[in-house]
Amino acid sequence: MNKLIKKAIIAFIFFGVVTGAYYYYTKRNTIQPDQLYRLQEITQGDVAQSVSANGTLNPVTLISVGTQVSGRVRKLYVDYNDHVEKGQILLELDDALFASQIAQSQGNVRNVQASVELAKANEARMRTLYAQEYVSKQELDQSVQALKSARAQLDTARGQLLRDQINQSYSVIRSPVSGVVVDRVVDVGQTVAASFQTPTLIKIAQDLSKMQIDSSFAEADIGNIKVGQKAKFSVDAFPNRNFEGIVKQLRLNPTVTSNVVTYNVVVSVDNPEQILLPGMTAYVNIMVAKHDNVLLAPNAALRFKPKSDDSQTDKTASNRGQTSGRKKSGKEDTSSGKLYVIQNGKLTPLRVNVGISDGKFTEISSAELKVNDKVIVGENQTNDATSSSTSTMRFRMF
Repeated sequence: MNKLIKKAIIAFIFFGVVTGAYYYYTKRNTIQPDQLYRLQEITQGDVAQSVSANGTLNPVTLISVGTQVSGRVRKLYVDYNDHVEKGQILLELDDALFASQIAQSQGNVRNVQASVELAKANEARMRTLYAQEYVSKQELDQSVQALKSARAQLDTARGQLLRDQINQSYSVIRSPVSGVVVDRVVDVGQTVAASFQTPTLIKIAQDLSKMQIDSSFAEADIGNIKVGQKAKFSVDAFPNRNFEGIVKQLRLNPTVTSNVVTYNVVVSVDNPEQILLPGMTAYVNIMVAKHDNVLLAPNAALRFKPKSDDSQTDKTASNRGQTSGRKKSGKEDTSSGKLYVIQNGKLTPLRVNVGISDGKFTEISSAELKVNDKVIVGENQTNDATSSSTSTMRFRMF
């Protein structure tokens, strides 16, 4: 009997020691909620929301100089990057055909002038004879008509001569504006043909100190863009420098590409140093809203969802789908969000009103949060390892 009592006492002591060791181990290795998650403080400051798009730098006025007549380029007076003045000769076309046409028209004019002089003399002679009643009234009228017809033919011949002279003047291409030559399409000896479409010979930028950005913004952003807003942009040529501009125009004509609708927004840019060149790609940011001295929460905190919340959300969505199958799901409410905090050692969700965002921080308003309060932005990677070690210990003990 004593042996049984001794064995029972030993077993009881052993069980107590093992149980105490287990609880001591469990308590020592239990991770607190604030160690399971990554936390970040709520701050207070200024936030600005902007929309961005890519665009191309272009001169405000780009003149494509063409030709109204055909011919071979005989002389070329300008090249790339040359500064030209209004009326300056850019190039000349071979005018041999125009000169021969002018000579032919001049001969035709002299021929018709001789016909006019003869008709005029006949008309004067007929008037004299008619006064002496030697010719009839009909003969006089015929002489008057012949004189008028000869004068009309003279006007036609002179008009043809003037047209040929103008065509010859068109063989000399002059600059319509003062500016810089940014492109030259033709060379000496090349033949240009002006038929249904005027060929472009030279492109001239009127003033490179004033440029503009032609950018394409998505329809979701165009509602926040207004004329007069400030825009900041950068170019690859100067990656460490920011430039500024002003929204000049919102063009109403949409561009649809693969069912994506964009609108052209023109940004006016000052280029006094003329370091911004036509054709450069500009990365444009337009500030559409700014709020000062507001509560700011990290965007990661608004995106965070614990696994338990995800499973509960899935169940709730499934139940809603079964009870309201006739209703279609609408757009998600973007004016409110959910932040998770640790209160009394537990994970607690808090509803907040969401404002504008700069991509890193979002404006929030809540009666339950203040500056320096900590919110959860993510889970630590040690969670899974700790959970697995705890579950393994439980399995071995029991």
